[in-house]
Amino acid sequence: MQRSAIMALAASLLAWQAYAASAQTIQVRYGQIESSVRSMSSLALHTAQRKGFFTREGLDVKVIPLPGVHHMIDGLDKNVVDISQTATPYLVQGVLKGSDAVGVIGAPANSIFSLIAKPDIADYTALQGKIVGISLPQDTISIASRMLLAKHGLKEAAFRTKQLIGTPIRATCLSSGECDAVPLGQPDDIVFVQKGFRKLGDSLEVMPVLQFSVIAARRAWAVQNRDTVLRLARAFGAAYKFAADLANRDETAGFISELTGATSDIAHQMLVFYYEPYRGVLPRQAEINMNGMAKVIELLGQSGELTAPLPDASRFVDLQYLQAAGLQ
Repeated sequence: MQRSAIMALAASLLAWQAYAASAQTIQVRYGQIESSVRSMSSLALHTAQRKGFFTREGLDVKVIPLPGVHHMIDGLDKNVVDISQTATPYLVQGVLKGSDAVGVIGAPANSIFSLIAKPDIADYTALQGKIVGISLPQDTISIASRMLLAKHGLKEAAFRTKQLIGTPIRATCLSSGECDAVPLGQPDDIVFVQKGFRKLGDSLEVMPVLQFSVIAARRAWAVQNRDTVLRLARAFGAAYKFAADLANRDETAGFISELTGATSDIAHQMLVFYYEPYRGVLPRQAEINMNGMAKVIELLGQSGELTAPLPDASRFVDLQYLQAAGLQ
């Protein structure tokens, strides 16, 4: 009888602990554009999910697919999501138009885009009069592509452009033959080169330092949910630290394969490219590179998307959460 009572008490205690843990879990709506859900920009998110970093922080992160780049900040403003991974130019332009959004956690920074051309395009001069598929004018992908072409002697009038938003769409345009060259990120650039397409160059030539994207929140929400932002920062920081650790190379390559469909060999090639030497593609621990933020603003000014006087980078970032989490 005594043993039964003890077992019943133990069962009740376990049930209470499970309930308490459930009650303390914080739900967070995380916005991610649909074209990036299966891309390298989601590696930290995928790693944090697979390694239990969110669970460890008491977070239940629900990914909310957003239909396109213009919705990354719009989703925050309309309270569709609590936080959103956004390309930095859209954050800058959104804030200048009155958005309450602010960058609070670092995301893929110096994203490297290779200019991949058809097999018969031997060099830049062969793109004279050809079609280059690029993204929106304010996107750093487009700005880098134009800068790369100009560096190699092709000014704007020397080639034609086709506006294509998202790596999958640009890759399809190239493989179908409609585009003669397009900028592609990893692993697509490696895959296309293996198929016989040519890599003419990459964005590192013209953009060695950049803060390509951040995780943003509404300022008011971040202040009201400071503890949640700190938990998120620690979880993403742990994911980036995990990816950077050579001891985790095989497991990280496996996550890349799960996420993007890349083979194990290509996934390992990507990690060697990112970390040997370290090229700043992925943050070391979710930090935000303020020089990279300033560079984005400078590029937007050079492209005519912003007019002088250019705003200071600190207007678009609040580092207090990363600093409190020991990550900045």
